[in-house]
Amino acid sequence: MADDEMLSWDESVFRDEHVFEIDYVPETFYHRDEQMQNLKYALRPAARGSRPLNVMMRGPPGTGKTTAVGKLFDELQAVSDVNVAQVNCQVDSTRYAVFSRLFEEMFEYEPPTSGISFKKLFGQITDRLVEDDEVLVVALDDVNYLFYDDEASDTLYSLLRAHEAHSGAKIGVVLVSSDLDLDIIEELDTRVQSVFRPEEVYFPRYDEPEIADILGERVEYGFVHGSCGPEIVDRVAELTADTGGDLRVGIDLLRRAGLQAEMRASRSVELEDVDSAYDKSKYVHLSRHLQGLSDSERALVAVVAEHDGERAGEVYEAFEEETGLGYTRYSELINKLDQLGLIDATYTSVEGRGRSRTLSLAYDANAVLERLD
Repeated sequence: MADDEMLSWDESVFRDEHVFEIDYVPETFYHRDEQMQNLKYALRPAARGSRPLNVMMRGPPGTGKTTAVGKLFDELQAVSDVNVAQVNCQVDSTRYAVFSRLFEEMFEYEPPTSGISFKKLFGQITDRLVEDDEVLVVALDDVNYLFYDDEASDTLYSLLRAHEAHSGAKIGVVLVSSDLDLDIIEELDTRVQSVFRPEEVYFPRYDEPEIADILGERVEYGFVHGSCGPEIVDRVAELTADTGGDLRVGIDLLRRAGLQAEMRASRSVELEDVDSAYDKSKYVHLSRHLQGLSDSERALVAVVAEHDGERAGEVYEAFEEETGLGYTRYSELINKLDQLGLIDATYTSVEGRGRSRTLSLAYDANAVLERLD
């Protein structure tokens, strides 16, 4: 490589690397006009000081749901005094944790870590809404995690019936789920079903040309001009579409390809950089799932990786030796990891013993173990 094609120590192919971070909100939100209009219709009453319609947003991972909520909340706050809170239920997966996050968003400081009951926490939030005649819009992002931990009905009951416990409390709820196998309404208690009649907004997978449009804007703002050509965008869009259309894979792949180019001290990203980086980027969703697991859940994933394809009873022996947990808790963990798509729990017939579950990883074992370390 000629010297004029090489980066100096203080140079980079990136103009703004934050453009490739998960929390970046793009200037233009391509191919989601219909969804945004439907969301605005539901939340417009909040801007007038009334309780908004509740919303259920569903769609595969990486289809713009979280970005849509972020942009919508920004617009809502720009034209009104509405309180908004976007809660990551992968992190805050209990009713108490959700309301602690709401308290922090509204009062701009964290509630005490101990010594405050849920009733008191709930009361302080609703009292503020009533006294100041304010509206609160809550987005429960990745709400499927509340269902996995059996916290969804209690959490939603408290939010949706807040006005009954505290007359005048105005709260709207936006549920965001990437688990298309989860029937949210069916899984809720009847006491919640009776009051939860949401507007439904679906986010379909992006196709390859749409992915290329979106990634093209990231390249324009994130890379130095001329360092990442259209052939790179097309290749990344192709690989992203091939792995299910999860836009986060493509965004991460662009960033990693840029870093790979810098390792070569190159002023431009090449196809070889994309192909080299792809092995890691295709596991973005795996890494995200693993980061949200508890110690016991991570331990079970590791045990399944070492006993891939064995029956649940045999896997339990190794799991019990590792953690000391009982079979009931073990069975609950299997169900959650199966719902998350990290393992496959398949029922098979065992001669003379009826039916038994066989446990296997949904990903390459080496990829899983590498990301657990």
